[in-house]
Amino acid sequence: MPASLSSTKTRSALSTSARISLQLLVILVMAGVALWLLGKMWSVIWPLVVALLLTTLTWPLARFLRRHGWRPALAATTVTLVSLLVAAGIIVLIAVPVAAQAGDLADGVVDGISKVREWAAGPPLNIGDAQVNSAFDAGVQRIQNSVGSILTATVTGVGTVVNGIVTTLLAIFLMFFFLKDGPRFLPWLTRQLPGRLAVDVPTVAARSWDTLGAFVRSQAFVGLLDAVFIGVGLWIVGVPLVLPLAVLTFVTAFVPIVGALFAGFVAVLIALVFNGPVDALIVLGIIVAVQQLEGNVFQPMVQSRGLGLHAAVVLLAVTLGGSLAGIVGSLLAVPVAALIAVCWSYLREQLSEPDPAPAPDPDPLPEPEPGAAPVAP
Repeated sequence: MPASLSSTKTRSALSTSARISLQLLVILVMAGVALWLLGKMWSVIWPLVVALLLTTLTWPLARFLRRHGWRPALAATTVTLVSLLVAAGIIVLIAVPVAAQAGDLADGVVDGISKVREWAAGPPLNIGDAQVNSAFDAGVQRIQNSVGSILTATVTGVGTVVNGIVTTLLAIFLMFFFLKDGPRFLPWLTRQLPGRLAVDVPTVAARSWDTLGAFVRSQAFVGLLDAVFIGVGLWIVGVPLVLPLAVLTFVTAFVPIVGALFAGFVAVLIALVFNGPVDALIVLGIIVAVQQLEGNVFQPMVQSRGLGLHAAVVLLAVTLGGSLAGIVGSLLAVPVAALIAVCWSYLREQLSEPDPAPAPDPDPLPEPEPGAAPVAP
């Protein structure tokens, strides 16, 4: 006969399950409240996050200057100014060559449109001028009917640009103060916190800082790989403006998904205008191949090694972050996952039982004297 269920064990299992479910529910509610508070304070948190990422990128230079006798304020000021000059140089390196060939680019765009129109007029599409004009008139009418929506989108876009400028300025000022006073933060935090928190919070903060530095360095390395491979491909095909496109690829690599799409679109457009559709398709194939290698091989391998995360965790984190918060979520998904792993690792260390001390070896038997009978154990 099959054994009957024990009512005592069943009630105990149900009670344990109910207690664990209630605890998980409380944790989820607290996490939801924390996310809600973060959303309310996002206008302050986002510049803080950007400043921290910029600080991890520029801190090695500031640390080098401080170790060689520079005062903290002077080192922070120098590094901030150098960073601004590097950013301005990158913009000039991209903008000046493009502006120098702006006339050829505009002529190429017009010629490209004409070629597309001629191709559409032939077989198999056979789209005539009357159909093109009709579609153009319909597009104009639709734009006229959507003036209100266009104005709303324009105002929203202007507001986004203004917010971006304010965020950038605030992040630069915060980066300066982090570079200047960063090493004094953990000792100050230790003095402010009571009891056990004075040890736990600074330790987790120090490990989180190291993790953010690893993330920025790995992202820069991946962007450098993208820039080199795509730049070499563009040079082999014979596309002009190779150096500005490579620099643009490196810079936009710090913005997941959209950065790669934007840099790829610009490269394909320039190839189409200057070299024709065949080379444009070749460039598109090169960019798609490099981006696939980056997303599925380079980035997961480099970031998993630098952050201590498995490559599958990196891919899942980027996917989840993009689905929850779009571009910002994709940008912050990997460092947030790494910080969660840091906190979990520290929590496991504190909750783990210490390893039992090994039992001392028994005293060895004394060596027998020469000529004496061996001692029986």
